Amino acid sequence: MLGLRFSEYTGKGKTLFDKLLDIFRELLLHTSGDVDEALDWLRELDAEYNLTNKDYTLDDFIEDLKKKGYLREEIDDPNGSGLAMTAKTERSIRQTALEQIFGKLRKSASGNHNTKQPGQGNEPTSDMRQYHFGDSLDSIAMNESIRNAFISQGIDQFGMTEQDLVANETHFKAQMSTVLMIDISHSMILYGEDRITPAKRVALALAELIKTRYPKDTLDIIVFGNEAWPIELEELPYLKVGPYHTNTVAGLELAMDILRKKKNANKQIFMITDGKPSCLKEPDGTYYKNSLGLDEYIVNKCLNKAAACRRLNIPITTFMIAQDPYLQKFVQNFTQANKGKAFFTGLKGLGEFIFMDYEANRRRRSR
Repeated sequence: MLGLRFSEYTGKGKTLFDKLLDIFRELLLHTSGDVDEALDWLRELDAEYNLTNKDYTLDDFIEDLKKKGYLREEIDDPNGSGLAMTAKTERSIRQTALEQIFGKLRKSASGNHNTKQPGQGNEPTSDMRQYHFGDSLDSIAMNESIRNAFISQGIDQFGMTEQDLVANETHFKAQMSTVLMIDISHSMILYGEDRITPAKRVALALAELIKTRYPKDTLDIIVFGNEAWPIELEELPYLKVGPYHTNTVAGLELAMDILRKKKNANKQIFMITDGKPSCLKEPDGTYYKNSLGLDEYIVNKCLNKAAACRRLNIPITTFMIAQDPYLQKFVQNFTQANKGKAFFTGLKGLGEFIFMDYEANRRRRSR
């Protein structure tokens, strides 16, 4: 009898080192880059699930991590093992995040954004036009060009001239500047749910996507709690939640300042948050905070900033990972003020939604 036979996946082709490395990278993301804590977790998992064997122990794995350049020794660490992540580890975490969320994407030859406006690009449309000097050979529609030559020259004296050539119309290649805002307020780890790790994973994957597939784009990452500040890509794995309220206004102000300096015509803000705005910084430097419900004073300030972004042609896409109806209502009002978009994703589909929206926004008409 013909059919399919299913069996347990055993990671065929992967060495024990590679399998342990996959687990170790995931633990590093959860521990915000704390190597000692990640190794402690790995030891507990090994004791429970027998990840290693007598021929290859955890000590062997740690030595291999050092030899292969994933870990480096730090002298000034009296309380720990003296081990820290290297740039190679940080890069591999980004690559793993990209593969987990977006699939195995690889760098394309051009790596630019497609818009609805025709022009020089690499994604053909159904339209055709007369061939122009300088068009690439790949853009020539051979079947239509040969057909034109038959019509103009006939079979007996068949030949092809430049006037017979037609080319596929392609989408214009634009560039995109993106600011990714990540909420690091205390609520991102409240209620027994780790919301910051999925947010970090998405940020790492988005950064790797842009670096490898759209290298002409720019990505700036900012975090916001009581205040907002930019962080470097290398800092992402180490990002932690703090004892902060949520100052959405400060995050939007910083994002607008960053995007004003960008020369790209297409600009956008992605905001990952799980709660309501609960904090403002007053002109005198003091903080106005209110965690009870939706504070009208704070909400109005947020809506004003959303409208200001709209006037600057900066759409905001909000990824809301909380399910409270009254918070969703605020996000809807916020989105309406900006004429942007909102996704009430929860944690499970966060990465997929951001990927789809990033790809969709790439097709906006460049101005």
